[in-house]
Amino acid sequence: MKKDGIKILVIDAQGGGVGRQLVTAIKQRLPFAYVTAAGTNSAATAAMLKAGADGGATGENAVVVGCRNADIIVGPIGIVIADSMLGEVTPGMALAVAQSRASKIMIPFQHCGCRIVGVSDYNVSRLIQEAVEGIDKLAADTL
Repeated sequence: MKKDGIKILVIDAQGGGVGRQLVTAIKQRLPFAYVTAAGTNSAATAAMLKAGADGGATGENAVVVGCRNADIIVGPIGIVIADSMLGEVTPGMALAVAQSRASKIMIPFQHCGCRIVGVSDYNVSRLIQEAVEGIDKLAADTL
């Protein structure tokens, strides 16, 4: 797989703010990557599409199908925790992400009903920056 042919799935919930920031940063750093937005609700999907995602869909089936087709999945850690993000992440969504063969970049937000020990509590922009650096490294390693 070439770096410019990489398929990245961004998953987000609630208002889509984290997903919006991820899409913007990914498109700046990897402009030829194909970025798909999968929102747990229409507001999250719309925010990511507005930020420049190449395609997008909403709901559980969109996440499940997206996970099958992605090379890299990125989103808040809650996307692998059933019933997280105020209940927006269904068990089917969490399972699809966890079982996907795609590489995963999880942003360790200290909410969703879990505390991740050993991880610094950085601000959102720092976490987004580190996630995009990880995506860039994964993309480069596939060349």
